[in-house]
Amino acid sequence: MSNLEPINQIKLYGLDKYFNELIRLYKNNIYPNKILLSGQKGIGKSTLALHFINYVLTLNQNYKYDIKNFELNTNSPEFKTVLNKTNTNLITIDVIDDKKMIDINQVRNLIIDLNKSSFNKKPRFVLIDNIELLSVNSINALLKILEEPNENIYFILIHNNKKILPTLLSRCVNFKINLSNKECLDISRLLLNDNLDNLINNELINYYFTPGEVYLLIKFAIENKYDLLNMDLKNFLKILIDNGHYKKNIFINNMIYNFIEIYFRKLNISFSNEVNDKYSYFIKRISNTKIYNLDKESLLMEFKEEILND
Repeated sequence: MSNLEPINQIKLYGLDKYFNELIRLYKNNIYPNKILLSGQKGIGKSTLALHFINYVLTLNQNYKYDIKNFELNTNSPEFKTVLNKTNTNLITIDVIDDKKMIDINQVRNLIIDLNKSSFNKKPRFVLIDNIELLSVNSINALLKILEEPNENIYFILIHNNKKILPTLLSRCVNFKINLSNKECLDISRLLLNDNLDNLINNELINYYFTPGEVYLLIKFAIENKYDLLNMDLKNFLKILIDNGHYKKNIFINNMIYNFIEIYFRKLNISFSNEVNDKYSYFIKRISNTKIYNLDKESLLMEFKEEILND
């Protein structure tokens, strides 16, 4: 299965209108120096940002961005240096693998880098992913450089529809990225070379899912040798709970409540009072577990015994 991380995405699928709007703003010299790309995680915001950055940085090169086909030119030095993270016109910040937050040292290093002289006259971009994971101290440090950025420096902040401080939100122009369920599935099929319907049962596809999440679900199944094409939702939930995958896999940990929602929606077709009562009970428990950071394991075991084992 190919690597579908944003930095590896040669083609941009399904986000044409957003890409064209960013180009229009840039061509007309009204592109803001601080923008927020907001939308569900996995919808393609980082990929969109990297394609736009490549478009700008290759404008005066022989190997320009292919704007007609929304495609990176892999012969471009800009593409190669971004891929190996040596491009001097792009600084990226994200959560370090063993951390839970973007810490202040990362922002301090950013400030040092931005105060250095540029090697060329091209614009410099700062791409910060998962900004909802900025610590309070990191945000305060970042606000100082957002208020008065150096000339020819552009900030693109990736926001996954989570709560962020109003002080950060107010300093950026917010671009909201939305895709319908059909658009998400169409993009997923393109990313997977039209193999989506041969990899996963329709019962496991959730209207909440973005293309990135569909990819992660299939990747998870392949790594664990689960046949999602021939597995229904009930048995998949049992496997996730029995094997404690929500403890070991961040994606499953974040998505298991959505799988439960899907299952209840399927049960609710019968409109039985018993199902509705159980649905209300577990939705309330899920809400309390999220808000108060309660024990997820006891909730999931109870859900399995009360609902899945009926």
